[in-house]
Amino acid sequence: MSSKIISTKDNLQVIYEDNHIIAINKRVGDIVQGDKTGDTPLSEVVKQYIAEKHNKPGAVFLGVVHRLDRPTSGIVIFARTSKALSRLNKLFSERNTKKTYWAIVKDEPVSASGTLIHYLKRNPKQNKSHAHKNEVPDSKKAILDYQVIKKLDRYSLLEIDLKTGRHHQIRSQLSSIGSPIKGDLKYGFDRSNKNGGIHLHSRNLSFIHPIKKEEINLVAPVPMDPLWKACV
Repeated sequence: MSSKIISTKDNLQVIYEDNHIIAINKRVGDIVQGDKTGDTPLSEVVKQYIAEKHNKPGAVFLGVVHRLDRPTSGIVIFARTSKALSRLNKLFSERNTKKTYWAIVKDEPVSASGTLIHYLKRNPKQNKSHAHKNEVPDSKKAILDYQVIKKLDRYSLLEIDLKTGRHHQIRSQLSSIGSPIKGDLKYGFDRSNKNGGIHLHSRNLSFIHPIKKEEINLVAPVPMDPLWKACV
């Protein structure tokens, strides 16, 4: 299991790398892929890293497999070959990966552990998903397991096992039970974090390597933040 930063360059934290895939510990505020903001995406930073490290003069291939919300931190996987990309896409689309997130919330759920089942309906104009207890038109079923794993002075640390992958799923579902994530103004927290992020971290990712066929278990160190550090 990898939980160490094996390389850091210009704030890029690499936690796993071979000829086929590369895993990055994404910082709060980084975008995985280019968008309308025009900000340099993480994918381009990783390409530059590969080009410099391996002295590649031409274009560097890098496939985006999945994404994390901009305010969120943690593990992001990229494919370094087209074969790895197609196989990783299949793994993720068929949910043959195990993702675990950590979230810091102010108001602890009524139950210390449980399963949340909602129907999420996305509002593109608001870039927000609304959680409903019953199915509504154009909604998608969302399931996650959670448990409180640490209690701090004013907050609680939740570990979340995602069963489905919906837009803003964790943020929306935790908000719906009265436990919005610290800093998440969009989903009901009372104030923002100074860095514009939220205390949601993609902590663990396990999957079968698309080429080597061996199990890969990744752990992303938490951000350099006093509250996160109190959790580990």
